[in-house]
Amino acid sequence: MAFLLAHLSDAHIGPLPPARKRDLMGKRITGYLNWKRGRSTAHDMDILGGLVTDMQAQEPDHIAMTGDIMNIGLPGEFVLADAWLRTLGEPGSAVSFVAGNHDAYTRRSLPTLARTFAPWTASDATGVPGYPYLKERGGVALIGLCSGVPTAPFIASGRLGLKQRSAFEAMLADTGARGLTRVVMIHHPPHMRGTSVGRGLTDEGAFAAIMKRTGAELVIHGHNHKPSVIHLPTPHKPVPIVGVASASALKGTTGRRAGYHLFSIEGDGHAARIAGRVRGLPAGSQEFCDLAPLKL
Repeated sequence: MAFLLAHLSDAHIGPLPPARKRDLMGKRITGYLNWKRGRSTAHDMDILGGLVTDMQAQEPDHIAMTGDIMNIGLPGEFVLADAWLRTLGEPGSAVSFVAGNHDAYTRRSLPTLARTFAPWTASDATGVPGYPYLKERGGVALIGLCSGVPTAPFIASGRLGLKQRSAFEAMLADTGARGLTRVVMIHHPPHMRGTSVGRGLTDEGAFAAIMKRTGAELVIHGHNHKPSVIHLPTPHKPVPIVGVASASALKGTTGRRAGYHLFSIEGDGHAARIAGRVRGLPAGSQEFCDLAPLKL
């Protein structure tokens, strides 16, 4: 039986909860104004609800949510994010989460971020939350990385850091040696062609070097609000790096509107057969359907 993995990202749930003046100090004020000027109308919660219903109807074995549930990390947003993420399925067993830059919006919000999403970011073996984490499901190793870090205003870059990268490489080597099919979940696109200056993964070169030494079978990410596929070299065969659209995008052409991906995984390790497809809203329609296969 194939393992079916659903991938969604960048829900940007709204509307924003009430904020005190002191909550909008620093970077949050620019994000708040950005929300008021356009982001609030770019993301639709009814569409997001329809996507979740359609995704659950596909009966995936696991759901990966790769960040940016929130917008500016207000205290009230964490309550909403926790409640929404629970609508996808059971924390940990059925659903995994990795943080994006909008979730880790300010340094003050980091303790709440870690506490709120602890049930979704714990490794099976230890039960201890944190990054990287490892979940094993039916011969598939789901490895979660956190690229969401607080940044200066108008900067949306991410970073893994040396400590996380070292643990990640060791985790890849171990799961690869055990013949598991390794799926890496991250928010930022981990390659140089991923996005514009100030929005990418700052240590993407180190990530590529890890792939070249150790390899993985699939890497999935969000952040850019559009489907994309590129490949990085590994010791066995190029690994597909696959980006997904925003899960709540109201406007845009087919492929840029709300969508998610489904991956069918069969076989073991680097010999696994992985097929992917885009499911989303065609332009001018409110009904989710299969849009295109992913060229993996």
